[in-house]
Order: sequence, then structure tokens, then C-alpha cells
Amino acid sequence: MTIIEPHIHMYSRTTDDYVAMYKAGIRACVEPSFWMGSDRRYAGTFFDYFRLILEFETVRAGRFGIDHYAAVSLNPKETENVRLADEVIDGLGEYLDHPRCVALGEIGFNNITPNEERAFVKQLRLAAGRKMLVIVHLPHFNKPVGIKKIVEILKAEGVQQNKILLDHNTEDTVEQARQTGCFCGFTVYPISKLTPQRISEIIRKYGPERMIVDGSADWGVSDPLSLPKTVEFMQADGHSADTIKKLVFDNAMTFYSQCTKWKPQLDLKPIDPHEFQR
Repeated sequence: MTIIEPHIHMYSRTTDDYVAMYKAGIRACVEPSFWMGSDRRYAGTFFDYFRLILEFETVRAGRFGIDHYAAVSLNPKETENVRLADEVIDGLGEYLDHPRCVALGEIGFNNITPNEERAFVKQLRLAAGRKMLVIVHLPHFNKPVGIKKIVEILKAEGVQQNKILLDHNTEDTVEQARQTGCFCGFTVYPISKLTPQRISEIIRKYGPERMIVDGSADWGVSDPLSLPKTVEFMQADGHSADTIKKLVFDNAMTFYSQCTKWKPQLDLKPIDPHEFQR
């Protein structure tokens, strides 16, 4: 089965991960901006990072047969320094316009603070002005409170909800997410977040429409093969091939195809490592 990995932080992964992902059927991926392990002190370090995931990471992924796109934004974990946050947001334009940028994200909440909300709204408006897709980060804790506030903000801003991916849902947020017109993302991790079994149960209850599964695979205990493993589990758990395909290919394709820059090459071939050039 051909798989799109719609949310994965390959900056934190090795080349061996790309090899394994290709072997497991992953042919395209989207890398949203994220927190790099410590708060950045200068706007320039954000901009250099955006350029890296938009350009070098695309080259690195292509060597292993995977077509790589990115999303850029100021992550909610780094919004408390308001002066720096404004400088970064004000400088996002050239990176949002990059041919490999298919969305603005991740934005949203981490600790549900006023400064996080301020940066969230500013970036929502920036995306709306460019008619861009948006990847929204639900908080890791107090998720029901977080999604309630996010939905209220989306309504107040009058955003086009089919252009929004509400990511990192769990059982206690899916009801609220499904009541919107947004796409609903679910992240599979070996320990935290969701397991393939929990995904299977959620989809059996709610169905696959507008549902997207991702692996995220950041600095913590994570797995770049979360999607192939979810496919395998759901096949054994009695889900139809059509349902599974919607979760790991069709729905992501539908969401990102709203961006004219999204034209994934699903037939890239890995390059012999002896032929790589730095």
C-alpha cells in the first residue's frame, strides 16, 4: 500500500529511517515546523531552520525515494518571548511562499497561555490572507479545554475549516473535532499518544471521513514506521482496504491537494548511496 506520512519531523531522524520508510511503502511526507529541543534566541535561527526543512531535507528525502514537503510557523512552545515571536511571524512570508511549503504549521497550544493564543491568532490571520492550509497543534495536556478554545477561535476568526487540520486528537477530543468542518489528525507513538489499537477503535466508532493518521516521530520515543504498523494492525482487526487507504493516503491527499504546490511524485526511486553528492 502506498502511504503518505502527513506529519513527521524528519529533522530528528536518521537516513536509516528514510530507508525503512520507503521499504514500508511511504512515498511522500510533510514536515511541519517544531521545537528543536531548546528555545531559540534569535529570529535568524528560525529562518535557517525553515530553509533547511524546505530545501536540504527535500534533497535528503529524495535520495531515498520519498517526496518531502514542509510547513513553517512559530511553534506554540516558543511564543512566550513576545518580541521574538513577533519578529519570527513578521518574517514568515518568504518561507510560506517557498514552492515546497504546503501549509502553515504547527500552530496552536502547548500550555494554553495568553501568549500562545496571541501567536495562534496572528498566524491564523497570516494563513487566511494567503489562503493557506493550517496544521493546528492540540495541547499535550488539558486537551478537551484546548480544543474547545481552538474551535472557539476558529469560529471567531471565520476561517475556512476544510483548510484546517486539527492534529494530535485523542478519544476525549474527537467528538468536538468531528463537529467542525476540519480534518482530524491522530498521532501514533509507541508509548505516549495513540496506539494502532486505539486508532482502530476510534475509526470503528466514527468512520474514516476527514480522518488522518500520522507518526510525527520527533525527539522522544517515536517510530517513523507508525503508519505501516497501523495499516498492518487494522488489516488484522477487520477494517476494509478502502477504510485503511482513506486514513493513510486518500484523506491526506485530499487535504494537501487544496494547496496548488502539493504535487507529490510517488514514483521516485532511491539513489545508490555511492552516487550521493553533498
